Amino acid sequence: MKLTFLSNYINHHQIPFCNACYDRLKEDFCFVQAQPMEQERLAMGWHNEADSLPFVKCLYEEEAECRERILSCDVLLAGWSDREDLVQERLGGGKPVIRISERLYREGQWKVVSPRGLIHKYKEHTRYRKGKAYLLCAGAYVPSDFHLIGAYPDKMFRWGYFPETVHYTEEEWEQLKPADGILRIVWAGRFIPLKHAEMMPRLAAFLREHLEEIRKEGIYTDFEIHMAGSGEMEESLKRETEELGVADRMIFHGFLPPEEIRHIMERCQIHVFTSNRLEGWGAVVNEAMNSGCAEVASAAAGAVPYLIRQGVNGIAYPEDDFMQMAQAVLSLACNDGKRKEMGRKAMETITGAWNAEHAAGELLRFSEELLTGEPKGADDGPLSPAPVISERRMYSWMCK
Repeated sequence: MKLTFLSNYINHHQIPFCNACYDRLKEDFCFVQAQPMEQERLAMGWHNEADSLPFVKCLYEEEAECRERILSCDVLLAGWSDREDLVQERLGGGKPVIRISERLYREGQWKVVSPRGLIHKYKEHTRYRKGKAYLLCAGAYVPSDFHLIGAYPDKMFRWGYFPETVHYTEEEWEQLKPADGILRIVWAGRFIPLKHAEMMPRLAAFLREHLEEIRKEGIYTDFEIHMAGSGEMEESLKRETEELGVADRMIFHGFLPPEEIRHIMERCQIHVFTSNRLEGWGAVVNEAMNSGCAEVASAAAGAVPYLIRQGVNGIAYPEDDFMQMAQAVLSLACNDGKRKEMGRKAMETITGAWNAEHAAGELLRFSEELLTGEPKGADDGPLSPAPVISERRMYSWMCK
């Protein structure tokens, strides 16, 4: 079987999955990169891997070969790119396409009423509802968006991003978190409004007020919060830490390569993820869970309802609800047994199902079934049927 993956550019969130596909298919797998990586991503510590990977072809350098790969392969895996014309040409010929998509309406589903938008979505998606077109939903809110336009009925499946997975031995797992009495909390990402990093200085102030309550448990004597990232809000965040008197508890690392962020996560007991609905997925959640962090995460981000089982491998809180987030962190700080068990379950979620090897195996199985008949979804995890849950019901659905 020949599988081609078309997307804007290769990055560290996609490479493990592509490597797994290449290991199985060799030269029958190809990633077509539609555009060069933006300078902003390179400045954040992302690496340009296009020239070093044997399966990557650049559409803007090898138009004829890439076009042939896209149009003649058995199955096209189509992420976002500026070459929708090639996807449409393939769909128009009745050839199988499996799309990967984040949300259509991150800023609000009210946008579905736009006549121009509906015409555009009909041409790209809805008119192929009975064809060989399937949707991998990179986020739990994606099915609801596509359901509103009548696209991919009974053909939507759970998906996401699959950063590199580390498999720890039992001995490595036991030694992963330092036992020095310091509770370490990590936040990672760009300091931009949608990610709500401003909650972290407030969290530091909250935990300082409850430090005696934490100390009573006899495990932690103090805490520190690691901020891995940078961005437009950095100066205001640092001013706020000074104003709140928590500068000694906040460590700003700046932009770091992904592997260095993982090293920080491995030393931290809790990861806090504060993004709002504009966060399509949130791969740092995968990385922190794989690192054995107990996850406290906003339910508004796409990854959270797929990865978090409420109270088992993490704690989700309603979008922008600072107090519920802070209370969740405090509860873990005061119950180290619960924190450890949640961190272990989080790691098992990633190593057991939500990883590149498993996702690649499920996708290739699904693709083979697509070529020979009716493909079936998995029982759980990637490629399992994606439920259509509305935005307003998502948090309550998670808490059932």
